[in-house]
Amino acid sequence: MKRFKKWAGRVSSVIIYEVLICMVMTVISTKINGGTPKVFGYEIMTVLSGSMEPGIKTGSIIAVKPVSDTTTLQKGDVITFKAADNPNTLITHRIIEIQKEKDRVQFMTKGDNNDTTDRSPVMPEKVVGVYSGFTLPFIGKLLAFIQSTNGAIFLMIVPGVLMILSSIISLWKAISKVESKKANPTG
Repeated sequence: MKRFKKWAGRVSSVIIYEVLICMVMTVISTKINGGTPKVFGYEIMTVLSGSMEPGIKTGSIIAVKPVSDTTTLQKGDVITFKAADNPNTLITHRIIEIQKEKDRVQFMTKGDNNDTTDRSPVMPEKVVGVYSGFTLPFIGKLLAFIQSTNGAIFLMIVPGVLMILSSIISLWKAISKVESKKANPTG
């Protein structure tokens, strides 16, 4: 039983350290990339509305591949783009039509769950990336919390406090063991 407790303690310590390192790396990555964590060249984004349901659920995270050449985009592609009225807002909708006016191309988009097309066409310079098809339901809520200031602080402090408590408990056990040997030198 003592071996199991020792082994479990070590495993839990390793897990706590790994969680702390992952959280720190996520927070640093988020801050460096301007709020969007990147994994293997894909931007990880949180879905905040149900406009693309049932395929992409609210609260999911999705992987979006950044696009440098918008001429490769086709009707049916799901793209993430900056909203016309607010460049800080990102929208992920499907291209339903590609229009060419003079020398300019623009994309008409629509959410799969919406009845109408988006009001404004999407200009190529507003396109951020193409949805890769990768989604994890409900994880987006956790990611949104991690990206918030309170979440970042919480997720750095909690593992740190757990590591300190674990160290204090280990130190207390070691001191108790030494004191018991001093009190009972034959045992």
